[in-house]
Amino acid sequence: MLMKKGSKETLAKAEDYLSEIQSLAVKPFTIMEVCGTHTVAIAKNALRELLPPSVRLISGPGCPVCVTDSSDIDRYLFLAAQPNVITTTFGDMIRVPGSEKNLQALRAEGADIRVVYSTQDALEIARKNPEKDVVFLGVGFETTAPTVAVSLEIAKREGLNNYSVLSMHKIVPPVLRLLAEDPELDVDAFLDPGHVCAIIGIKPIEFMAKEFGKPGVVTGFEALDILEGIVMLLRQRAEGRSDIEIQYHRVAKANGNPHAKMAVERVFRPVDASWRGMGLIPASGLGIREEFSAWDAERKFSLPAFHSPDIPGCQCGEVLKGRINPRKCPLYGKRCTPLKPIGPCMVSSEGSCAAYYRYSQRSGD
Repeated sequence: MLMKKGSKETLAKAEDYLSEIQSLAVKPFTIMEVCGTHTVAIAKNALRELLPPSVRLISGPGCPVCVTDSSDIDRYLFLAAQPNVITTTFGDMIRVPGSEKNLQALRAEGADIRVVYSTQDALEIARKNPEKDVVFLGVGFETTAPTVAVSLEIAKREGLNNYSVLSMHKIVPPVLRLLAEDPELDVDAFLDPGHVCAIIGIKPIEFMAKEFGKPGVVTGFEALDILEGIVMLLRQRAEGRSDIEIQYHRVAKANGNPHAKMAVERVFRPVDASWRGMGLIPASGLGIREEFSAWDAERKFSLPAFHSPDIPGCQCGEVLKGRINPRKCPLYGKRCTPLKPIGPCMVSSEGSCAAYYRYSQRSGD
């Protein structure tokens, strides 16, 4: 917990922020954090317990593994089961359940599924196994999309025709608009994702403040970052403002990272994408451009469409929309635990359910 660890300076600063939050939180204020790393940091540092009852933190669709639709999961499981295919993926996808099984189960049955730490690892596997088709599962937000884009450019430049990507990437601004337009979601402000905004900047999300009057602060991932972000949001309310501000100045800039944005634009194009619990959101995904179609796994393998239902009883979709906290799911902590997860929100290390389970939380949150 924050108040038990850290230097005297850190604790003193935290106490200053908490004191200011107490003085500014004169009426209820609900804040949604949009990033899964924020969700983990809030839980790990017991920030909900430290805040006054008038300040409520709820989790949103900030975990890319969690928002991957059931149909997309069944699609990559179908691909991973094909002969002569090596599937490469980040480790957090291994146990995500599909309709019948997961990658871990497929690997136990003999499928060649390998955990990698970067797309460079996947490219190297393709170079060393020219007789095999190597597929990288492209799951993530704007944070990971640039590295995947560069891998496709490298594959094209090298003529590495046995490498391809199954793109299931999502982009954040469209889902923020969906949340802002949701009449059932009572949110006053947003802690905006520091890593995503380090890539795209703040212009793509300024509509939240301008059109919907929902202030936001692009926030870092230390406990002090988050507390300062909350202070900045409360100051905006006290001053009658609604802006998108940056707390995470050491990484995020107003214009983002132009080189990363250009790489994504060269390789990807906006496409409609299905989000778990939210349905099809227009222009919220990234499809691979025609110039790179030879390295697009969806086209290369002529993958069939899947229409998979969500897991019965799992309320991950409602958690991702901020309508309930994980404890309200009837499976949470009973049939669904990190050791035996049923839904992706319990599988991923950034999932809300996993964070709630791992760290003690107030039952009322």
